[in-house]
Amino acid sequence: MNRLMLTATLVERAALRYTPAGLPALDFSLRHESQVTQDGQPRKVSVEIRARAIGEITRTVSALELGSEHGFAGFLASQRNGRGVVFHVTELD
Repeated sequence: MNRLMLTATLVERAALRYTPAGLPALDFSLRHESQVTQDGQPRKVSVEIRARAIGEITRTVSALELGSEHGFAGFLASQRNGRGVVFHVTELD
């Protein structure tokens, strides 16, 4: 199963664009910081990840304030150039 749920801060947002099929698409960046337990030891975790919204959810993501924290859910996929991953956001809390 490829499902990711992440509470993160919206740190960057590109301009709205459209796919060749005419769907709205929005690229943005998310930052997550927390403390987890690994092998019984506390560990600080920080990650910044590229994200993308396609379709109706772009309206909701476009309305979010930069620096605001939200719950994002979706799936991971390879970037078109094959370098790295993109978090495709399909749901927002």
